[in-house]
Order: sequence, then C-alpha cells, then structure tokens
Amino acid sequence: MKPPRGLEHLTVLSYLLDRAFRIPGTQWRFGIDALIGLIPGLGDIVGSLVGAYSLWIARQLGAPVAVQARMLLNLAVDGIVGLVPILGDVFDFAFKAHSRNQALLAQWLQSPHQIQRSSLAVVVGGMLFLLALLCAAAWMLVSALQWVIALLQS
Repeated sequence: MKPPRGLEHLTVLSYLLDRAFRIPGTQWRFGIDALIGLIPGLGDIVGSLVGAYSLWIARQLGAPVAVQARMLLNLAVDGIVGLVPILGDVFDFAFKAHSRNQALLAQWLQSPHQIQRSSLAVVVGGMLFLLALLCAAAWMLVSALQWVIALLQS
C-alpha cells in the first residue's frame, strides 16, 4: 500500500531539513535546518516554522491530539535548545526533530492504537522537561544579570 501523499511530502522535507548532507569520511548527516540554525535566534525560529508543516500534515491525515502534541514537543525542544549559543547548534545537528516527526506520523499510520498511549506519556514527560529547562534558563539569566550588576557596582 502506498503511503499518503502528505507523508511522502513530509519524508522529502525531513530528509532535506535533517539528513541531506554528509560530513565526508563520517556517517554524520545534517540538513538545511542545522545550517539555518547557525543564524543566531532567527535560524531556529525559521526552522520551527518550516517544521510546523509536519503538524499541518498530521492534522490533514487525522492524527490524534497525542501524536500532534508529541510532534509539537519535538519542534519546541529543537527550537528552544537551538536558541542556546553553540550548544544549541550542536544539538541541532544531532536531534533531528523533523525526522522524528516524520517517523512518528509513519508509525501512527502503521499502528494507530499503540502509539496513542505512549505518545501521551512522552508529551507529559516532555512538557515537564521543557518547563524545567525554561526554569533553568531563567535562573541562569537572572544569575548572570546579578553577576554583571555586582561587577558594575564594584
């Protein structure tokens, strides 16, 4: 049976965004998303917006909310961690949110009932992880500002 047209489009898009290029002499693959992610701030936002197409395809195919939420979580993690200088760029080369979303959608189409339960658990855990990550980033920002203020006052 031929996969739905939307999944075919998403397969091509995820390849271009995550695996189109290979570092010579290695098995490391990366795509356009990692390259545009090198543009501070803007690159990760653009990558996430392009990745939102996967959510539109999931909705068109009738994927359940749990699967769509897990896909959104992948894009959010990729976008938020990608904002961290240097570490975010390295993360972008390894995480491959678009390929993860394509695989999630393909897996759901293969066995729709099995993935719903596991997706909900991953979404809840992922949201808690993102909340902890945002809290840690806020704490680090406040600490850095306090340090700068203390330096300026002395």
